[in-house]
Amino acid sequence: MEVPMLMGAPPVPPSTGSWTIMEADRVQRRAYRKLRCDVFVDEQRLFDGSDRDATDDDYRAIVLVAVDSLGGAVIGGVRLAPAVTGRDIGWWTGGRLVVARAARNNSGIGRALVRTACARALEEGVLRFEATVQRASVLLFEQLGWNSLGATLINGVDHELMRWPIDRIASLVESTKSFLATLLDPDDSWRDSPAESLGGTGFVGDDGAPVPGTDVIVATDAILPRLIDRDPEWAGWCSVLVNINDLAAMGANPVGLMNSIGARDISFARRIMNGLRSGAQAWGVPVLGGHTQVDVTSSLSVTALGRAERPVPGGGGRAGQALSITADLNGGWRRGFDGTQWDSSSSRSAAELQALTRMVRDAQPAAAKDISMAGIVGTVGMLAEASGCGAIVTVERIPAPARVSAGDWLTCFPGFGMVTADDVSRSRMDSQLTSTAEVGELVVQRGVSLRWPDGVITEAVQDSVTGLGRA
Repeated sequence: MEVPMLMGAPPVPPSTGSWTIMEADRVQRRAYRKLRCDVFVDEQRLFDGSDRDATDDDYRAIVLVAVDSLGGAVIGGVRLAPAVTGRDIGWWTGGRLVVARAARNNSGIGRALVRTACARALEEGVLRFEATVQRASVLLFEQLGWNSLGATLINGVDHELMRWPIDRIASLVESTKSFLATLLDPDDSWRDSPAESLGGTGFVGDDGAPVPGTDVIVATDAILPRLIDRDPEWAGWCSVLVNINDLAAMGANPVGLMNSIGARDISFARRIMNGLRSGAQAWGVPVLGGHTQVDVTSSLSVTALGRAERPVPGGGGRAGQALSITADLNGGWRRGFDGTQWDSSSSRSAAELQALTRMVRDAQPAAAKDISMAGIVGTVGMLAEASGCGAIVTVERIPAPARVSAGDWLTCFPGFGMVTADDVSRSRMDSQLTSTAEVGELVVQRGVSLRWPDGVITEAVQDSVTGLGRA
């Protein structure tokens, strides 16, 4: 196994032939604590008697150790754990980095332990990762890409608070939405198109598009080819789900579906159709027609038609309004798509699924967006951008399933999830099928920031999400 290069210099393997880095077992944890005592208590006199603290008793704490390949002795270690008790909200700290005195001479153990800890933090879905570092180690951490946040004292000894930058949310937004404005027209001439283009004024970049002069709303979504190839029935189901959610976000009642299918053979096309038909029956929407090809690369797109007397725009918010998130926490990760697709819908009854589609229509918030490819934070960013605002989200308030990492939940497709904006305590969606919470506010400054329990605010999305601007 190799330690990935996360920042800075080329990758360093966790084994040099003389030592190996691994997650500690019970015996190695005791040896690690003994090594800490030898260094921090006896050698450095940083602590008096013991350096043990509450993190050592946290069952979620992970201990990584460097083990001598010949004798099996623990010659270095580091730990990482959630920074707060209760639900893991994606804020972790690293600490107690230690290397035995006899193993410090140009061994690279400390550097490899830090890199391995960073890699493990990503695996655990961490979004904010910090450490309080002794002055002598600051340069090492800076070389590995960590940023200094300021000086602090621990038992009278100078330390530096440092943060390792994690761009998981920004990278998702970049890969899924940031190209839209450029793709539409690099020279900006689309803005000179008829007023109804791209949904029309007030609905540009929305989940669906109002048909001019009618109460009809149209939404279209395509399914990724790799999803179709891996699970064609699920792809068919999802093609209905995502389109119905798009209509629901605008307060529209679905009335029909059109589909376009490409498949390698008739049997594979039938499997896609089986999933699509099941979805159409569950949501009570007829498939009006479509187009099918075989002996081609996998493809699937669906257009959904709905009707709304008062469509809810995605860009209807304004600075000072509250942001809420409503999500169906039922279900679990779809098999084969852990960390990316939450399946809350396949175990719901038709009546339950159809009730969810009416929530925005009944609540009539000022603005609403369906949480989809850009994840929770990216979708907040799209609603804020279309509203001519930015947003601050309080991480610990976001409704989330138990035992799901914050990184996965904030960047996955959640099945059914809506971001809404309205005056504080107004038009809150309410259902026994979902969890709803007020999670933040729209602000004047652009971009999306995350607010943490200690009051620290970190940047998640620097500027706009789509580049389309105000709707």
